[in-house]
Amino acid sequence: MPAAPTVPDLYDAHGAGLFHYFTSFTGSEADAKDLLQELFIKLARQHIPADILNMRAWLLRLAHHHAIDWLRRHTVRRRAEEEARAQVPVEMFARHDDPDQAELAQRLTRALALLPLEQRSVAQLKLWDGLTFEEIAEVQGIPLNTAASRYRYALEKLRSELRPLYDELKPS
Repeated sequence: MPAAPTVPDLYDAHGAGLFHYFTSFTGSEADAKDLLQELFIKLARQHIPADILNMRAWLLRLAHHHAIDWLRRHTVRRRAEEEARAQVPVEMFARHDDPDQAELAQRLTRALALLPLEQRSVAQLKLWDGLTFEEIAEVQGIPLNTAASRYRYALEKLRSELRPLYDELKPS
């Protein structure tokens, strides 16, 4: 029987991905860091089973439940943050010296901020974390078809939002 992973090993392997997942929920880097810290404190206080088949999916499921609990506790604050985010979205991409890359990152950040939370989180798990729809469904506790449809709706909205930029930048 394999040994259970240690909390530092889990943090090294999955901390960045969990941070980005929390950021998609909170819209705030500071809140995402707080959630990440709380999750790993919770993990340090409990027994981590050694027989988990997909550690990443298991951690993302814990993170999902932790983020949902946070959202429930912060409904008033969340509304205020969403209003602020609609005006100035959280930067999700590295800054670029190339003006075209910087414009693309800025517009993609704005387009992502326009998505409903459910669609944004599924798109983030699929596009940036590379999870399958089965894994996304498991992480979020939703049916497989719901995960797939949320992703499809997110892509449709992103396409329509980013189409003018594509038309502007495509070679003639």
